[in-house]
Amino acid sequence: MTENQHSTTNASPGRLAWRRFRRHRPAMVALVLLSLLCAAALLAPVISPYPFEQQDLDLGATAPSSQHWLGTDDLGRDMLSRLLHGGRISLAVGVCATLASLCIGVVYGAISGYAGGRTDNVMMRLVDILYALPFTVFVIILMVVFKRNLLLLFIAIGAVEWLTMARIVRGQVLALKEQTFIRAARALGYSHGRILMRHIIPNVIGPIIVYTTLTVPRVILLESFLSFLGLGVQPPMSSWGLLIRDGARMMESYPWMLIYPSLTLSAALLSLNLTGDALRDALDPRALR
Repeated sequence: MTENQHSTTNASPGRLAWRRFRRHRPAMVALVLLSLLCAAALLAPVISPYPFEQQDLDLGATAPSSQHWLGTDDLGRDMLSRLLHGGRISLAVGVCATLASLCIGVVYGAISGYAGGRTDNVMMRLVDILYALPFTVFVIILMVVFKRNLLLLFIAIGAVEWLTMARIVRGQVLALKEQTFIRAARALGYSHGRILMRHIIPNVIGPIIVYTTLTVPRVILLESFLSFLGLGVQPPMSSWGLLIRDGARMMESYPWMLIYPSLTLSAALLSLNLTGDALRDALDPRALR
């Protein structure tokens, strides 16, 4: 056995997955780009050249210049500052709504798959009913009843995105619960909760991580779509979707208002999808070592 083969044999699964991930060069570039976008969003209050809500009506919309690197919008607000602060909102919605869907979907899917029988049937029929509800109409109703606010946007998106996670986890649990080590845990008298938390869920963590990384861009795109329709983030706050909506109205006269937010959103979504695809390959137990 060569030294390289020996180190591979002794390496932990996490280290082997990281090695496979590092060999995916587009994903590494995407990870660096994503890290830069996240850092810029987090540091927006520090690195923004102007307050994002500061207006200069006398200035109006101006093309990129040395004073305003990405230009200004029709109200004279600095586009770079609004883009950085908009990233904070879009990424926060993506992460928070994904975490909400992760917690609900994993628990719901694990219980449904482990219980089986009539319980599983009832729980999954509820998921089917929720899938049938039109998402946009559901959000509009929430906005009308509870008024528009950022917290409601988190709740509305998270309340829908957990459905697919629940189905994925349920399928994995159905395949695992009849395995020998699960039967041994039952024979030892372990409680159902302990079996789920200590033996089943840790063994489906790979698909959960992969789908989580693919859910974040879906949620960001949903927020952008809602903001584009006027149902998401409201001025004077900004998000990438809201900036794209404003830019679409002015694209013929002031194209920079659309170009820069669209490129930033596209870069974030592409980076997240490439990272998710690479994680899926890296965490695949059938991958060659």
